Amino acid sequence: MLEATLQRLGHDVVSVEDGTAALTVLLQEDAPRMAILDWVMPGADGLDVCRAVRERSARYVYLMLLTAQDRRENMVAGLEAGADDFLTKPCQGSELQARLRSGGRVLELQEKLLEAQEALRLEAARDHLTGLWNRRMILDQLHRELRRAAHEQRPLAIVLVDLDHFKVINDTHGHAAGDEVLQETARRIRSAMRDYDFIGRYGGEEFLLLLPGCEAYSAGDVAERVRAGIAAKPAQAAGVIMPVRASLGVAWTTSGTAGPSVLIQAADEALYRAKALGRDRVEVCASGTN
Repeated sequence: MLEATLQRLGHDVVSVEDGTAALTVLLQEDAPRMAILDWVMPGADGLDVCRAVRERSARYVYLMLLTAQDRRENMVAGLEAGADDFLTKPCQGSELQARLRSGGRVLELQEKLLEAQEALRLEAARDHLTGLWNRRMILDQLHRELRRAAHEQRPLAIVLVDLDHFKVINDTHGHAAGDEVLQETARRIRSAMRDYDFIGRYGGEEFLLLLPGCEAYSAGDVAERVRAGIAAKPAQAAGVIMPVRASLGVAWTTSGTAGPSVLIQAADEALYRAKALGRDRVEVCASGTN
């Protein structure tokens, strides 16, 4: 009767024969967002299912208990087990529809809160100008990639990219032009990298690239592709066409055993060498960092 009423109200219904089957369905990745559970069921009763869903489900399911027990202590027990609402037998269609609407509003509000939370998380992780990961996030990722490289015994390379003569752009054409150059540079770097590489804005005009699985030769190839992509054509910023060049320093570890600061220092030394040798070039540290 309940299933027929729900279908008449326009809902898609998944019905099961006992509490154990209900729990199996509700713990699936694509589980229904709302469930009406009989208090007394074979296998696992309604309270057991509520507790298990609250403890083990990755997403929120709105749970209603269907019961003939309307005493206050029963309602308290149901709420403590994780139920959101109660339906007293016999259940009228109008009441059922009203309670489903109420549950729907709760789920809609939760979705909006989760979307807002995710937006805040992304905002905190991104550099507001370029849209790349910010310094904190790219360094966090470096720690994670080093742990993965150590676990899998595979190499990891990093590249420091620094725009050449960027201060001249700011001083000559203004900071707005400089911002446009940084945005365009970020796009060019991203387009030259592999899908599984990582990029973040490390400092003012510096970018940090993480290249999983790369040693000196392959990392140097990626870095050279990035350098060529940056210099491929002049950038247009604030109505002015200007050349953009960058120097790049590459460092790598053979098995993820180097610390982040050691690896970054090696890349920074290679970058300094690229600057000293005339800029607009790639320099690779002499040996793998361990």
